[in-house]
Amino acid sequence: MPNRESFRRDLKALHDEVLILGSMVDKATEKAVDGLRRLDFGLAQEVIDHDRVINDRRYSIENTAIRLIATQQPIASDLRSIVAVLYSIVDLERIGDYAVGTSRIVLRHQDRELLKPLVDIPRMADVSRQMLREALDAFIVGDVQAARRVALRDDEVDLLYEQIYRELLTYMLNDPRTIDRATWLLWVAHNLERTADRVTNICERIVFEVTGTMTDIMSSDF
Repeated sequence: MPNRESFRRDLKALHDEVLILGSMVDKATEKAVDGLRRLDFGLAQEVIDHDRVINDRRYSIENTAIRLIATQQPIASDLRSIVAVLYSIVDLERIGDYAVGTSRIVLRHQDRELLKPLVDIPRMADVSRQMLREALDAFIVGDVQAARRVALRDDEVDLLYEQIYRELLTYMLNDPRTIDRATWLLWVAHNLERTADRVTNICERIVFEVTGTMTDIMSSDF
């Protein structure tokens, strides 16, 4: 017979691990964008090297979650909680991968200056990171309304991406010699846009955990 008190402690510990993973990828995103802004190649390499730690943490959480399912035989909301964790850590690990991608762009600038001072890319990073932190807060307490508010900010990130795209396209059209560096910055913007998308996925897992319904949070009426 599974020990419910022990299971509850294990489940809380599992959620705490998700918070730690979220903090790790948030920091990786911050360092990646800061590394780009300052063309700090050492900081960029640090993000790349630390990705292995993020991956290991994700797999550790996954193994713990699977063990809980196998040994505790959770049902209903408890099972949904574990499933939400399993889905969310995949999204968090991918956010870490986007930070690595941005850091690799930094390293491409070894003998080149930035095409332009960065304005909207740091804004995208700020919004995406705020979304992530608020989504993690909502995840811990199961706040569906907060999850929806976070997800709605994805539109804000999309608008910034479109603005960056138009600006960089203008650079490329006016001077073909800028195409490579403009493309690099566009890749960074894409990484941040995808980061916000992954956060939206996490918000949908929160809704699933609480309500038992998997839905497109951006089109739902709750």
